Amino acid sequence: MNNHEIDFKLFGEEMQCVEIELDPQEAVIAEPGSFMMMTDGIQMQTLFGDGNNTGFMSKLFTAGKRLLTGENLFMTVYTNHSQQKRQVTFAAPYAGKIIPMDLARLGNKIICQKNSFLCAANGVSIGIEFQKKLGTGLFGGEGFIMQKLEGDGFAFVHSGGHVIEKHLQRGEILKVDTGCIVAFTSDVNYDIQFIGGVKNTLFGGEGVFYATLTGPGKVWIQTLPISRLAGRILSYGSGNRKEEGSILGGLGNLLDGD
Repeated sequence: MNNHEIDFKLFGEEMQCVEIELDPQEAVIAEPGSFMMMTDGIQMQTLFGDGNNTGFMSKLFTAGKRLLTGENLFMTVYTNHSQQKRQVTFAAPYAGKIIPMDLARLGNKIICQKNSFLCAANGVSIGIEFQKKLGTGLFGGEGFIMQKLEGDGFAFVHSGGHVIEKHLQRGEILKVDTGCIVAFTSDVNYDIQFIGGVKNTLFGGEGVFYATLTGPGKVWIQTLPISRLAGRILSYGSGNRKEEGSILGGLGNLLDGD
């Protein structure tokens, strides 16, 4: 294996964290801000990009690619410099699930939504994946650029709500809300499709497009995208209770203490 071979444990249900166990001289890379705790003997170092590049221009180019996907310019590497096993723990940024992915069993590459990467074994490459079709890039919800994780070690991505894992057979098509996609293997074909119909478009409330994922391959779907959760919170905070009539809406606000 080219990547470090790490062990891990998941803790929690809806607010999860992952504990990575490192042998001497093993390391894990993580997004800044995901760190939770670590035992003595582990040292952290902040680097440009994912730490796999040598030379200033190469590091700068890698960091620039990460900036395009909405990620931080820097990555943090945690290395066990002691002579015993040590642990470092990372927490998901919001309620949902952490998904461990063994890249060696997933074709050495997965494509995931922006901001979903949490941490990975040292040596895993975190880059960008351009959607080749213009329509997919413009209307796909996840944009023209997605993340790609490459290597033969473990990587961990986080999602919102519950996660459903689907195994698509060759030619099998799954139609998904664009925001509900967490990740898919590189052999899955990703495209977008117009919903169609005037009433569906204007009053359906589900957007104008949805994603089509065509097998073979594996996909991970989340039940609560962070964008949908944020929209509900903003709508609730504005006092616009659409599910209740004007009288009941006011009464509901009164009972809620508003």
